[in-house]
Amino acid sequence: MKVLVRKTIGIMTVLMLFILAACSGTSTETGTESESGDNTEQASGTLSAKIGVVSYLTGAGAAYGEAITQGLKLAQEEINEQGEVNIELVIEDSAGEADQALSAAQKLMNDDEILAIIGPTLSTEFLAVAPEADLNGIPIIGTSTTVDGIPEIGDYVFRNAIPESLAIPAAMEKAVERTNAKKVALIYGNDDAVTKGGFEVMERTAKEMGLEIVATETFQKGQSDYNAQLTKIKNGNPDLVLASALYNEGAVIMDQARKMGIDVPFVGGNGFNSPQAIEIAGEAANGLIVGTPWFGESDDPKVVEFNEKYEAKFGKLPDQFAAQAYDALYIYADALKRAGEADRDVFRDALAETKDLEGLLGNFSFDEIGDVVMDVTVLEIKDGKFVEFE
Repeated sequence: MKVLVRKTIGIMTVLMLFILAACSGTSTETGTESESGDNTEQASGTLSAKIGVVSYLTGAGAAYGEAITQGLKLAQEEINEQGEVNIELVIEDSAGEADQALSAAQKLMNDDEILAIIGPTLSTEFLAVAPEADLNGIPIIGTSTTVDGIPEIGDYVFRNAIPESLAIPAAMEKAVERTNAKKVALIYGNDDAVTKGGFEVMERTAKEMGLEIVATETFQKGQSDYNAQLTKIKNGNPDLVLASALYNEGAVIMDQARKMGIDVPFVGGNGFNSPQAIEIAGEAANGLIVGTPWFGESDDPKVVEFNEKYEAKFGKLPDQFAAQAYDALYIYADALKRAGEADRDVFRDALAETKDLEGLLGNFSFDEIGDVVMDVTVLEIKDGKFVEFE
């Protein structure tokens, strides 16, 4: 009944808009960045869809959003060239703030031509936006949202990002196996959903592994001095430091830790997995261990080709967030082809049935609640670059 009502309202709305447009003969610009790709003229039989994007494009963590939108644009260009579907991206900036992300998403939701939404970037933002998208029957996918409970929000909510509950334990198990660690210290950002969620996974996994937690310290977004927290961690003499942080703060924490003589390995959450951590921390980033579906140094032909295309287009190598966004648009394109029409409910059902899709990051499926099914790779930073953990 819920789907039938949505479809009836949608048809009536489209008819009213068609009548109004025919009468006025004009259109207005909203100021939204719209990326239609190279194929603006549709070939006969080509499915066309507008996809809304909410991305972290300005502010301290804009490198995340930049990578995501660049990954999307590269995928869009390739998909449109293939000719089966034509995708237009309508991009809005969230600035990493939940309220701005919600306003941006509402703007997209009010456009009846928007088939589905990608983003927002941070879990804090996504948790504000996804319930409303689900309520409005608009499919939404998170490409970088890793906290527990994301797909459980509703039937229209999906993600292709490896959750912290998979990535962090995989990294911790590898780190403990190599170092024979017995004691760990934890440090996390207590004002962000992804860093709080990562901490919860770290703490739970440490207890399950029988590790002694010698210190638990917190910090806030934008903090620059971690002397007090790191002094307590150093006094605990841990074998590993478990740090749930975004790359901005995480890199500074590692730099200050090394200067204080804390030379044990760090295990990070998903937000720590960025080349920006190396750029900011330099040699201090060596020894960081993370779990991820993306290994940019892989000799897999798909990864090599993606790296080459991305670097040629944007002047730098891609990171995990670019790769996940790239795959997400291909997941959407595949679902659109199987749906056979740009209808939100039909598209949602096709999306839910995605199984064993060969993507850039590997074989991809959704489980029964819309969460990702994919293998985890553990990486470490060694000699200033991410390498596969051995």
